[in-house]
Amino acid sequence: MSAAVEQVPAGAAAEPWPRGISRRASMRISDVLAALRIEFPAVTTSKLRFLEEQGLVDPVRTPAGYRQYSPADVERLRFVLVQQRDRYMPLKVIGERLAALDAGEDEESPSRARLATSDGVAPTADLLTAERLAQDAGVGVELVSELVAQGVLRPGPRGVFDPWAREVVTVAASLADHGIDPRHLRTFRASADRQADLVEQVVAPWRGQRSVSSRARAGTLAAEVGELCARMHTALVRSAVHDLAP
Repeated sequence: MSAAVEQVPAGAAAEPWPRGISRRASMRISDVLAALRIEFPAVTTSKLRFLEEQGLVDPVRTPAGYRQYSPADVERLRFVLVQQRDRYMPLKVIGERLAALDAGEDEESPSRARLATSDGVAPTADLLTAERLAQDAGVGVELVSELVAQGVLRPGPRGVFDPWAREVVTVAASLADHGIDPRHLRTFRASADRQADLVEQVVAPWRGQRSVSSRARAGTLAAEVGELCARMHTALVRSAVHDLAP
């Protein structure tokens, strides 16, 4: 016998996304941070409050004014953080996507958290040393060393590189096959630094404020404007080479 499908009464508001997950608000903000830091080690209380101010999550307030979150709220927050991290999606666009999900106009399965250590490095991943970068890109470590010597790559403390270095080495290896060596890539580094200066000017008013919400907004704004700068650079290069092909 097939199960009866429950009908939503006419005029009744649809359950907000994500559906089928508990909306019992029993989690303190510290509980939410503990759950999200599995995948987002850098998330902070100020970040959660900022996302609340933007209307992306709506925790319950106790009579004493404390925030209480539900498991559904946590999944909603995880969705927002994933869109920011993986797609560099602006908060306005994320809000529009959530509205579509709430209205049933779009579908999205709640994501599963990916395990990470307290410093954000996946347990199965090695530190990004020059040797590891070379191994991942299938090149000799000499190429990584030359990229560092030319200032294209900048290792951090203990000679460890940030996650973007992996893509830099991979692309540099492909360009080397066309005779473009690391010294030619210094212009890319200089261009990126100039664009970073532009981003810093945009976020400076927010970074200069003392409130934790303002600092969280600065981080979000930096990611969004930085991605727009990257897209502009890509579009201009594509436009410049468009007429080179017959």
